[in-house]
Formats: sequence, structure tokens, C-alpha cells
Amino acid sequence: MIFNHRLVTLTPPVALALMLGGCASTHSASYTKFASAFLPAAPSAPASDPAPAPTALPAPSGLYAHEPVTLLAALAPLPSITDQRLREADLHYRRGRDFYDAGDPTNARAEFDRAVEVLLTSPADPVDRQRIERKTDQLTEAIYRLDTEGLGASQPADEIVYDKPPLEGILDMTFPVDPSLKPKVAGELGGTASQLPLELRDPVLSFIHYFSTDRGHKILEAGLRRAGRYRGMIEQTLAHEGIPKELIYLAQDESGFLPRARSYKACVGLWQFASFRGREYGLNQTTYYDERMDPVKATHAAARHLHDLYKHFGDWYLAMAAYDCGPGCVDHAVERTGYADFWELQRLNVLPKETSNYVPLILAMTIMAKNPKDYGLDGVIPDPAETFDTVPMQGATSLPLVADALGVTVAELQDLNPALIRSVAPDGYVLKIPPGRADDLASALAQVPVEHRAAWRLHRVEPGETFASIAHRTGSSVRALQAANTGIELDPRPGALVAVPLASRPEPVTRRLAASRKHTTRRPKHSATTAHRRSTAHTHSAYTASLHSPHRRSATVSR
Repeated sequence: MIFNHRLVTLTPPVALALMLGGCASTHSASYTKFASAFLPAAPSAPASDPAPAPTALPAPSGLYAHEPVTLLAALAPLPSITDQRLREADLHYRRGRDFYDAGDPTNARAEFDRAVEVLLTSPADPVDRQRIERKTDQLTEAIYRLDTEGLGASQPADEIVYDKPPLEGILDMTFPVDPSLKPKVAGELGGTASQLPLELRDPVLSFIHYFSTDRGHKILEAGLRRAGRYRGMIEQTLAHEGIPKELIYLAQDESGFLPRARSYKACVGLWQFASFRGREYGLNQTTYYDERMDPVKATHAAARHLHDLYKHFGDWYLAMAAYDCGPGCVDHAVERTGYADFWELQRLNVLPKETSNYVPLILAMTIMAKNPKDYGLDGVIPDPAETFDTVPMQGATSLPLVADALGVTVAELQDLNPALIRSVAPDGYVLKIPPGRADDLASALAQVPVEHRAAWRLHRVEPGETFASIAHRTGSSVRALQAANTGIELDPRPGALVAVPLASRPEPVTRRLAASRKHTTRRPKHSATTAHRRSTAHTHSAYTASLHSPHRRSATVSR
């Protein structure tokens, strides 16, 4: 054996002690007990006289008299799993910074994603878990700062606004238990049908108490109202994968049914996928769009993920816990304790505090939603179900151009397409538009050459307008307007749709990310006017101003 580059010959008793003791193992004593429970009992050893004590060896005469390093000191402990994960995360982050400084945002983002992934999938003890969470906060804050201040910072018009998950931070809190609730809830459960097992425990009662307060009740009501937009689609998808329909409330816990919700750990969408987990389940992330924010695609991915977790754990509570902290975290907790039971893991404090509260919170919302009259929720009117047509784009096509063609606002199109993080839908992107308008869009876009759909606009002619006035209003020229609308010999008639040639803008290197005004601790340093969803027209300022003309028809934005 080699210690500190010195060859040490072990005496027989020392060698025997090391062989019997073994190296430090990552398996705890509880896991050894758990694993050995599956082995057949060892045969009884025959009685024998106790072994005689070993004869003491004489001390070596000067062999190690001047050796400052003892054998035990040389056996330095190996780094823990947590130490290894922290170093690995730092390594990926440094690589990402190197790519970032070299002007390679694609590889930079990939390395940043790996850094966060290493931490989020780390199976750590409760004490080490705090170290992991602190490091995760530090890295996500640093990466976020690069996103908002460096990556794509020269493209403010492509800024997007994220929403803060309404329940973010609640899972780290503890709420009192109202003793009077227990008999009431117990009676409700007796008459509540549910595909998901509903167990009454004190942590569940504490969240029922929280959601009965003014603040908690408002958050719960708002989520149930927004759920109407996606409930039919979500329940159908969950049923297809064999998932209890009550797990729709997992999405309410994660995002409050805000498709552009973004947590401080950079998880986004209705189901709050981390970047690496989203890619694992087929959610593409490009400089044009992030499918983690596509409600339909993200719901299919979440249902498959929950199906896989249940197949692995065989228990819905453990599957839900693993959805929050990762399957590796739950596996490690089960391995350490020998208990494959969520409530026991919670009692033994081997799960992160957020995860320990995650399952009870979802159960509390489920119980209350299934008994609306008992909790003052029977007056909640769900939002109408989202309806739309889909149209694949031929060539890169700007949202302002589509809005011109349909006579709607850019904000309405953004609401239907929350996964788009640019104002331009790339070639082949399947765009959602208001229902029944596919033919209208095809007819209008036919007036604009495919290669110009990222920059050109369409204009609905108003009474008294001429090519000259339109050119002045849009920043184009009469000659360019006449060349683009060869079917119109003289000035266009009122109501006609004319193509407006505009110069193309350079493509940004990366997308720009911005936090919602609700992210008060992580708001970018630029102006706070990003609290509203911006129109992303990339045209002459005069034409952009004309979009707000009182004479211009606009549609009500659905929320």
C-alpha cells in the first residue's frame, strides 16, 4: 500500500485488522441491516473455546523513530459524495464560464445545465443537503446574472417575462395544526372518491390550515381558476399514462398553472422541469423556443416522468417526492433507513424540508378541491378551456406579422404560444392561433415571400390612406410598397391588406432572459417596465407607434 508516496510494509496484525475492518463504506449500518434482511439466516457456529489473545509484538527499534507520518494519519478519509458533487458542479461552472468568455453561448449553457444537474441529483444527508442547496442557490444566481446581463443583452426587444411560482418558498415553512380540523377532514375523507390515496396526517392538516387563511385561500383560488384553461387536457393526458387525475394538483403546487413560471432554481413551465430533465423527456430548448413552457408537450413529459417514477418506487407518495427532489435523493433515503415509506422518511428527517412538505401540500389541495363547499371554494369560476388551431410556419415568421394577418395582438399570440422565447417562430414551428383562423392566416401570409416573413409586415388599409401615407407611417417607401403589392395598380382600397417591406434585422446570438417584476430579489438591472408582456415588433418606430392608434382594430387579450 502506498501512503504519501512512501512504501509501507504492513505487519501481519495490522494487515489483518484492515482486512476485517474494511474501507469506509458509503452504505450505512441501517442499509446493511436492510440488505441482509433478504439473505438466508447464517448457520449456527459450533461452540468453541475463545481464541487466545494475540501476543504483543516488541516495539520496532528505531525503524520509524524519525517518521513523522503515522499509519492512521496516512489513511486520509476519502471525500464524501457531497464533496465530490460540489467539486464536479464547480468544474462544470468554470467550463461554462470559459465557453461564455470565448463567445460560445451554446456550450456555455450546456455546461451550466450540467452544473445544476449534478447538484439537483445529489443524494445527500440532511446536513449535507444544506450545503448542496446553498451551492445550488449560488450557481443559479450566478448563471442567472450571466443570462440577464450578458447572454443576448444587446437584444432588449426579445426580452421575455417570467412569472414567479405562487407557492415558491411556502414549502420551506412550517404552519400550525388546527386541532378542530382533524375530525372534520376525517369525515370528509370517508366520502371522498380519489384515485390517489388520501391519508390524514398532521402535515396535511397544517397546509389545510394555511390554505384556509386569507393569503393561502387567495393563492388556492387563483390556481383553481387558472386550472380551467388546462384541466381537460391534463386529466386526459394523465389518464392515458395511468396516472391518478388528482396529480393535476402537483402542477398547481409547481407553477400555479402559469406556463411561464420560473423558479429561482431555473426550473420553468407548468410542471417546472429542470433543463436536463426536460431534455431527458424530449422537451427541446433552442434559442427560439423552450418546450418546457409548452403546456401540452410539458404535460405529456410530466405524465411519462411520473409513470416512470411510480414504476420505480411502486408508491405514489414516493413518486411525488422523487418528482420534487429527484429519484436519486429518495433512493438514497430509502437505502439509508430501510424504509420505503414516505411518512417514515419524513419522520426520520432524511428528505429535504421542501420535499417533506411537498407531498402533504399536494394532498391538502386535493382534499380541499374535492370538498369545495366545506372550504369556500364553490364560488370559484374556472377560466374557459384553451382552444386553438395549429399552423406550421413556412420560413421564419414574426409574431407581429401573424398578428397583422389575423387582426389580433402580439400578446394574444404569446399567451397561446408561451414556449416561444423570441418574437420570430422558426421555420417548421407549429404555431397556435385562435380557432377557425387557419385559412385566414394562410391567405394573408401568401402576400409575403417566405424569405421575408421574419421582417416584413402587413397593413390593413384605412379610409383615406394612400401608398404615400402608408410609406410615411411605416418607414417604408412608395416604390417598395408598389413593388411588394404588384396586384394593386393605384392606391389600395380601404380594408385591403398590403405587404409592407422592411429591412431585416441581424439575428441575436442568444435569447435574453428577464425576470418578472415579482422576482424582486432577482430583477435585472435594466428598467422595471418589463412587468408587462411587451410587443415584440421589430420595425420602424413610426410603424410600431401606429399599432396603438385608436383607429386600429385590436382583440381582447385572453388571460
